[in-house]
Amino acid sequence: MTTITAAATILTVLHFTKMNGAGNDFILIDNRTGHVHLDRPQIARLCDRHRGIGADGILLLEKASNHADFRMRYFNADGGEAEMCGNGARCFARFANKVAGSKEKISFETPAGVISAKLAGDLVTLQMTEPTDLRLKTTLRVMDENKTVHFINSGVPHVVISVLQLDDVDVQGAGSAIRHHKMFSPKGTNVNFLEKRGPKKIAVRTYERGVEAETLACGTGIVASALVFAATENAASPITVIARGGDELRVGFEKSDTAFRNVTLTGPAEFVFEGSIEI
Repeated sequence: MTTITAAATILTVLHFTKMNGAGNDFILIDNRTGHVHLDRPQIARLCDRHRGIGADGILLLEKASNHADFRMRYFNADGGEAEMCGNGARCFARFANKVAGSKEKISFETPAGVISAKLAGDLVTLQMTEPTDLRLKTTLRVMDENKTVHFINSGVPHVVISVLQLDDVDVQGAGSAIRHHKMFSPKGTNVNFLEKRGPKKIAVRTYERGVEAETLACGTGIVASALVFAATENAASPITVIARGGDELRVGFEKSDTAFRNVTLTGPAEFVFEGSIEI
């Protein structure tokens, strides 16, 4: 792989693998050599579903700088780098297992901390970093009305809102308004809408920051929603979460009052295809 720079005028071939986790799709690139350097416009073009490969984000597999097995770098579809992506991390674990011959248990460093993963077929269980900054029942003025929202950082910031009917939610409109609300500036937040489906079961729709649209699933959003549900409904672990794409994921945790630890996320990670593209 030849180094890619913003000023490059010569076409360069980039090899990639396309994967999805519960419908949340990604471009994965083996960058253990350190030769791949993508700028924001290149990332956005690769993720473009009309002019590129099409994806919600890009994951780079790199050498670790600490005691972990690998380093995971995640870029949203707009080209911005994010701290963590739960569905992407599961895909990353299977990708590392395939291209680097890693074992069924691996660890990788992210800006959100070191994540460990356990593989079992096309299912992956992530040991998440401990969530922070839980804030329940905050009143937020959005689109000329007051909304009761909850907030938690499950690796990245997430707002969670309980609703009666998911199908009636304006995810794009309300999600965008909350994502850009001054309370969460300057970086903004992801926004999740939660519908209770049982004592330990919920369905979730997510507006993803960086994608700037609803996605079929969001791993850290699923974790955030499950933990907020556990805190507000006093629900025990594990919580089953139905993603917009129809997949069911499981969030495990230990809870003491409103503090959570030993948080896990279990769900699918599937290979779609491999290919090459000229940059």
